[in-house]
Amino acid sequence: MRRLFVAIRPPEDIRALLLGRMGGIAGARWQRDDQLHLTVRFIGEVDRHTAQDIDAALAAVHHPAFEIALDGVDLFDRRGRPEALWAGVSPRAPLERLNNKVEQALLRVGLAPEKRAYLPHITLARLGASSGPVGDFVTAQGGLASQPFPAAGFGLFESTLAPDGAVYTEIARYALDGPALSR
Repeated sequence: MRRLFVAIRPPEDIRALLLGRMGGIAGARWQRDDQLHLTVRFIGEVDRHTAQDIDAALAAVHHPAFEIALDGVDLFDRRGRPEALWAGVSPRAPLERLNNKVEQALLRVGLAPEKRAYLPHITLARLGASSGPVGDFVTAQGGLASQPFPAAGFGLFESTLAPDGAVYTEIARYALDGPALSR
């Protein structure tokens, strides 16, 4: 079985900006450079044949290239307990349209539809019960912003769980149509 997801990998300068903002929360599990990505669609565990069908379906997705920028920091919580810190991106509309096209491609190969609403973001840290308070970090980094950067393609990634955090390997890459919009 392979644990898969579809994502956009930010360029090196954007990842460096994010890495430079991380820290200051005891017990947080900060993402490494090789883990930073913007999920388009989580797939989960599939067999080898289904993975091949997913690859073929994603190769047929057509969507124009676009630009996005970092836009703020927030957190996910469960029952009032923070679970993850993330950086937002804007504009969301082109990512939502890409997510919809990927979703339709995955439905055609028999995957169940995603039940959660899509919220484009880049996870910065995972938080546990022993993590320190996050309010100061969110306040200090809430204005996070970047220059627009191109989203000229997306990838199919495999996630392998390891004791020191997941290892993400891009197993296929798909170009978006045309060059990314210029700044």
